[in-house]
This record gives sequence, structure tokens and C-alpha cells, in this order.
Amino acid sequence: MFAPLLVSPFAAPDHACRPDCGACCIAPSISSPIPGMPDGKPAGVRCVQLGDDLRCAIFGALERPACCSGLQPQTDMCGTTRTEALAWLSKLEADTQPSRPALSLPLS
Repeated sequence: MFAPLLVSPFAAPDHACRPDCGACCIAPSISSPIPGMPDGKPAGVRCVQLGDDLRCAIFGALERPACCSGLQPQTDMCGTTRTEALAWLSKLEADTQPSRPALSLPLS
């Protein structure tokens, strides 16, 4: 007999953050206000809340943007090294940018 599977929104992610990484606080752009960055942050710029230990200084705080607290690290996102994580997240950032509008040429 099997025990029932319990699912909780507070369950630990399948993949824990790697020490000395911080890729998710550098590679993607964040449009939400962050304490110290009221206009968010551009892609490739280190978040001001990323400490010298490459950990979020406002982890668990109410001021932490929902996009940050909702991010769940996964093996495909994090890879096996910080370099792989930065590359994957940078590609995702580039791939999800709105495309430029097509040039409008006169019909006549």
C-alpha cells in the first residue's frame, strides 16, 4: 500500500539554489520595483539586493518582487554550473523579448 501524495504550495523546490551562483539575480530583466531599484533592473545587471555571498538579501521579505519569489530553480534552468545558468537565463531573456515591429512599406 502506498501513502497518499501530499502537495503543498510551501513544499521545497526539486532543485535547491547552488551556492555562489546568483544567475537568476543577474541575467534576467525585472520590470517590478525592487528596493534600491525602483524601476526594476535591466538584463545582465546585478540586482542591488544580491549580496557578496551571491544570495538575495531580501529573500522571504514582503518587499521581494513576486517574480523573484515565484521563481523555482529547475535543473534545466540552472544547469550544472553558474556559467550554464547564466547562459540559459540570458538566452531565455533574449528569446522572450518582444520582437521589433515590421517595417511598414508604402503600397504604391
